[in-house]
Amino acid sequence: MHRRRRTALTVSAALLVGAPLLTACGSEAHPGAAAVVGGDRIEVSALQSQVAAVRAAQRDSKDAPQLIDKSGQLGRAKLHGMIFDRVLDRAAQDAGVRVSRNEIQQMRKAAAMQSGGEAGLRAAMLQQSWVAPDQIDAVLREQVQLTKLAQALGADLQQPAGQQAVGEALSKASKALRVDVNPRYGAWDDKQTQLADYKAPWINRVTEPAGANTEAGA
Repeated sequence: MHRRRRTALTVSAALLVGAPLLTACGSEAHPGAAAVVGGDRIEVSALQSQVAAVRAAQRDSKDAPQLIDKSGQLGRAKLHGMIFDRVLDRAAQDAGVRVSRNEIQQMRKAAAMQSGGEAGLRAAMLQQSWVAPDQIDAVLREQVQLTKLAQALGADLQQPAGQQAVGEALSKASKALRVDVNPRYGAWDDKQTQLADYKAPWINRVTEPAGANTEAGA
């Protein structure tokens, strides 16, 4: 999936050696898990719930056929996001970064203003980032968190050195969490902090403008 998020939303915009495969995931060791991150399970049912919320929102859209057609690999896209969120949480914790509810609300206000209102924001997030209405705040939290992580590291995300510094922090957090992915969804790459076949480097989700859908293998 290429989840692109808006750079112009105040400070940030559109949020970014493989980890060992979870060979028994879905069978003996971790039945029902799509992945295990830091010892915590991401249940297949939780992943399916996120996918179902997006599909429901897409079906309610006047552009339903196009939206559904362009998001055929939604499952892996959502799993990537669920794992990346936990990796970012760990990197932020290591750097002493916290995100307040007020910061998320301010980000949402700015995003809605740029999108022509809340309805425009919901439509844009659904179309461009495969995000259901009740998932928007979580996405905005990630954007704030990533920006504050860069600030804590003294990194400029517009510069290669800054991108590298943040990437290294995320990679360190990913390795510490020992991400195991159900082989059905692929394998996790600690260095790139993404599913191995995922085609949208995380840094593009921070520095590039919104506009293209993202894909990840099913």
